[in-house]
Parts: sequence; structure tokens; C-alpha cells
Amino acid sequence: MLSHNIFDFLKELKQNNNRDWFTANKKKYDAAKKEVETFLTKLIPAIDSFDPGIIHNTPKDCMFRINRDVRFSNDKSPYKTNFGAFVVKGGKKSMNAGYYLHLDPEECFAGGGIYMPPADKLKLIRNEIYFNAEEYKKILNDKNFKKHFNELTDAEKLKTAPKDFPKDFKDIELLKFKNFTPLQMLTPAQICEEDFFEKLIDIFKAMYPLNTFLNRALSN
Repeated sequence: MLSHNIFDFLKELKQNNNRDWFTANKKKYDAAKKEVETFLTKLIPAIDSFDPGIIHNTPKDCMFRINRDVRFSNDKSPYKTNFGAFVVKGGKKSMNAGYYLHLDPEECFAGGGIYMPPADKLKLIRNEIYFNAEEYKKILNDKNFKKHFNELTDAEKLKTAPKDFPKDFKDIELLKFKNFTPLQMLTPAQICEEDFFEKLIDIFKAMYPLNTFLNRALSN
């Protein structure tokens, strides 16, 4: 359902990341974007079948703009060289846990959860883990979860116990995370395989218990 045309366009864009080229090749962008939107039109109800409430999303709600915000960046390239879509209850700005697909000629992945929650949301998640650590560990150690994801990794993980939590808590390492984002790395070749849609649904189903836990925390 997704073709190499998407990655061909993104490769060209990376080599010609300027407004003149983009304007001259707008039809290629529109065609690639349309492919992703069509894919999302099928993906949204498929996710809703096991995570109800997702169905209210449209492809536009899920996709990130290709234009870069260059105001505070030394890199003034005007366009992202990837397509990203986050399927989540309430839309991509809701701060809820959801399901993410990243398409890039050099690095594709399926992921989700919650990335960089603000301090108040992070505190809610840590509280949920603190009071329900065994349930949380069971989710992370589930055979189906581990089939698709390694243990959660977080480059910004705290080195010490977070404020307001006891340092002698036996699962203190779980509270040091600042991101809760399982990832499965993929290749453009895998993305373009005929059975990719079914494989992606399996990946997202494995992520559902974690998202349920995180979203429950945010509702407290």
C-alpha cells in the first residue's frame, strides 16, 4: 500500500532542500503525501478496532507538516525529509499515548507511547508506575511486547531518583524515564512489502497495553 515513490521523493528532497525545487516538484510531493493519507485512511479504523476512540481522527489530524520550524535552528533547510504520522485519541497535539509511523529513506520505524511529556503529565505517569509497578513491569515483559520491542530506552533518563519519590523504591529505575516510546526499526523495503499493513497492526497491538496504562495515568 506504500510504494517506493514516497522514498524516491524524500531522497530527492534531501538533495534539493530549497523552496524553488519544492515548488517545481510539488506534484511529486502531493502524490507521495496522498499515498500516506490513503494508508492512514485504512490504518485509523484498524487501530480503532482494538483501541476504541481512534476513529475520530482524520489523516490530516495525524500527519505532521513537512515544513520545518527554522526560527531557533542553525539548519535553515525549509523542509523535513520524512513523513510522520501519529494516530492518537484527540489528535497529535492531545498529549495522549498513541501510535506513530516514521517514513524516511535512511531510518523508518513504528513506535508510539508518549514522547517528552510536560512536567505535570510526567508526574502523573510516574505516580501510576509507582503505585502499579507490578502491572507496569508485566506489560513491559509481556512476550508479545518483547517480540516487537526491546526494553524502553531513553537518552534523557535521569541518573538519580526523581523529586518526590523515595530513593529506596525497589523499582526506582522505572521512574527515571522521561520518555515512554517503544520503537521497532524498519527499512523502506519492509515498508513497501505487500503484507506491511498487517505487520504494522501486529506491532501496534503489542503496544496497546502500554498505551492504555499511560493514558489511564493521564486521566487521573
